[in-house]
Amino acid sequence: MIKWRNIHNKGYIILVVWMIIIMVSCDDHYVPKPRGYFRIDFPEKEFILLDSIFPFKFEYPGYTKIIPDRNAMKQPYWISIDYPFYQGRIYLSYKPVQHNLPKLLDDSRSLVLKHITKATSIYEQPVIDESRCVYGMLFEIKGAETASPFQFYVTDSTKHFLRGALYFNVIPNNDSLSPVIDFIKDDILQMIATLEWKDV
Repeated sequence: MIKWRNIHNKGYIILVVWMIIIMVSCDDHYVPKPRGYFRIDFPEKEFILLDSIFPFKFEYPGYTKIIPDRNAMKQPYWISIDYPFYQGRIYLSYKPVQHNLPKLLDDSRSLVLKHITKATSIYEQPVIDESRCVYGMLFEIKGAETASPFQFYVTDSTKHFLRGALYFNVIPNNDSLSPVIDFIKDDILQMIATLEWKDV
């Protein structure tokens, strides 16, 4: 005849109680991990002086490529600074100031404001360096889907006007591009800090 264990056995009761406590204390709500992005490795900062036929000179990153504008015959001083590893590009457009500075300033501001529908905020930072006659404005355009996260213009207010805009050749997602944007922003600040005007 089969003998059943005595369920009043203390060890058995303690085991059952512990199992119930463990089962009740387990969280049955699954919380997924936030979406991650690939780690991005950046090169060491190194800069080369761009001093050529242009009416300006500045230091640009050595890990980029200078590309002339496609319409070089119409705008010979327009260039792009290409970041091939990050699919990013800084478009630089130069125009001489010929009694048209208010229009150039308005055009630059209008191009920034085109991004206002996708932007959550636009930060402005003035640029003033009297020793080099460099005056302008930096525009940091915040928002996950903005096409151009950073733009700027600089001028000496009498002869030269240079405008720049950063774009990426990818679907806009500035949350994932944030480290790259910050990296390139530092390069742009270095370019502006070393900018000097030339007479051509």
